[in-house]
Amino acid sequence: MPAVQPPCKVLVSGANGYIAIWVVRTLLEKGYSVRGTVRSEEKAAHLRQLFSSYGDKHEVVIVEDITKEGAFDEAVKGVDAIEHTASPFHMNADDPNELINPAVNGTVGILKSALNHGQSVKRIVVTSSGAAILRDSPTPTTFSELDWNEQCLEIVREKGREAPNMMKYRASKTLAEKAAWEFWNKHKASVGWDLSVVNPPYVFGPAIHALTTASSLNTSAMFFYNFVAHPNSSGATNEFLSSTGTCWVDVRDLAEAHVLSLEKEAAGGERIIVSAGLWKWQDFIDAANAISPPPKLATGGLPKGNPGGGTGHPSTVHLLYYDTTKAARILGLKYRTIAETTKDTLADYEAKGW
Repeated sequence: MPAVQPPCKVLVSGANGYIAIWVVRTLLEKGYSVRGTVRSEEKAAHLRQLFSSYGDKHEVVIVEDITKEGAFDEAVKGVDAIEHTASPFHMNADDPNELINPAVNGTVGILKSALNHGQSVKRIVVTSSGAAILRDSPTPTTFSELDWNEQCLEIVREKGREAPNMMKYRASKTLAEKAAWEFWNKHKASVGWDLSVVNPPYVFGPAIHALTTASSLNTSAMFFYNFVAHPNSSGATNEFLSSTGTCWVDVRDLAEAHVLSLEKEAAGGERIIVSAGLWKWQDFIDAANAISPPPKLATGGLPKGNPGGGTGHPSTVHLLYYDTTKAARILGLKYRTIAETTKDTLADYEAKGW
C-alpha cells in the first residue's frame, strides 16, 4: 500500500482537540493540505485564526454529531488520508455507554464513510490508547502491541455504572479499537486503504487549542497543571507524587507519530505503541525546579514534593512498562525529555497568564 506524502489532503477528525490540533499543525508544516472536522462553527473559529497563514491548504468543516449515521460522508470525499482522533476522554461518565458509544460509533462511522465515499483514501490512522493494551497488575509487567485490555471489559460488564471511571474510559478505547480492526479486516479486500493505529500512554506538553482558563484543560493536561504548577500540588502528598505515574509522551511527538504513521508504508496494518518512557509526578516537579530563571506562574510558585524521589530513586516501583521496539523500527521517532516538556509546558502557562 503506497504511503501518503505531501501535498496530499488529510482529514483530521475532532481537529480542535488537544492532540488533534498538533496533528493539524504538524501536517501543515510538512506541506500537507488539511481538512479538519469540529462540532460547531464556534469551535471552527479558533482553528481558522490559528492556521490562517496556510490559506486554502487548511479548511474546517462542521460534523455536529460524529455518532450519527453518515456523519463523515461528505468530509471524506476528496481526501487522501484520514487521522481519526475524535473520542471522549474524561472521568465523569455515569453510564459506561456515555463513553463507549461515541468512541465506537465515531470510529466505525468514519471507516464506513471511507468505505462508501472515500474513493481517494489510501490510509487511515486511528488514535487509540495504551488503555486498550494495559491491565492493572500487582507485579511489574511489560506490554506490547500483542496485548489487549480484556480486564476493563470484564469489570465494566460485571459492574456497569458502578465500575471505576478509569475502567469505563479504558473500555471505550479498547472496544473502539477492536471495532476498527474488525471493520477493516471484514472490508480490506474491497477498499483502497489500510489501517494504522497509534497507542499513546499519558500525553503531556503545551496546548494550542482554544482555552479560556486552566480549568478548561483536558484531563491529562489538567493533572499536570494541578500537580506540577501548584505550590502544594493541589494537596497531593509527597508519597503520591513519588509513587504515581506510568508512561508518557509529549503531545508534539505524538503528533509527529501520527504523521509518520501516514507516511511509512510499514505502518499499514499495525498498532503502534508510542511512549517516551517512565515517569512519576516527582520527575516533572524536579524538572520544573531546575528551570532557570524559574517560571512566573499565577499559582504562586512551584511545588517541591520529595526531591529526587521519582523514577531514579532506588525504592521507586514501576508496574507498567511498554515495549516500544515496533515504533522505533517503523517510525524511527525521537522523543522529547521530561526536562524539555516541563520547560515548554510551564512557559506555555506563563504566556497564558496562569
